Amino acid sequence: MSKPRILAFSGSLRRESWNRKLVHVAAEGARAAGADVTAIELREFPLPVFDEDLEAASGLPPAGRRLKDLFLAHDGLLLGCPEYNSAITAAMKNAIDWVSRPVQGEPPLGCFAGKIAALVAASPGALGGLRGLPMTRVILSNINVTVLPQQFALPRAHEAFNPDGSLRDEKLNAAARGVGEALAGMLLRLRGSKP
Repeated sequence: MSKPRILAFSGSLRRESWNRKLVHVAAEGARAAGADVTAIELREFPLPVFDEDLEAASGLPPAGRRLKDLFLAHDGLLLGCPEYNSAITAAMKNAIDWVSRPVQGEPPLGCFAGKIAALVAASPGALGGLRGLPMTRVILSNINVTVLPQQFALPRAHEAFNPDGSLRDEKLNAAARGVGEALAGMLLRLRGSKP
């Protein structure tokens, strides 16, 4: 039986994003638990702000089609969720909006239906991006994604990482990896590969 496939990315476009680093730590946990993880950068999928007039005139942008194909090819989502003004980032919401658009021959929300997601967040503040996670959870749940209750928010992220991207604190490192492990474990259980 093939391994479950997880698509992992951050909602930040910044090259040195703490959320990007954190999602990679969580992805290590998913890989260790038996999943294949595809890590991508949203900046590699440049999308205009979602506009139905643009969609009507030009259809799904090529970058949106490539991103949608990745969603379709994976069983789970591991998302680094930056908090911008207590909410989901425009880049993350825009990607979700474009990927969710109906395409002839595909079931509605087919790239989301049946997916399992896990969320992590990082912030230089004391709450670690925690305030933005409920909104992300609601958006995903409303488009047929099951979001695991396990999540992780990393406070003081600007001080938390080693130069190689790993977390300095072993307990925090284990907690972040644990989110990836939980996602992989759930996907394996759903496949009947693990008790």
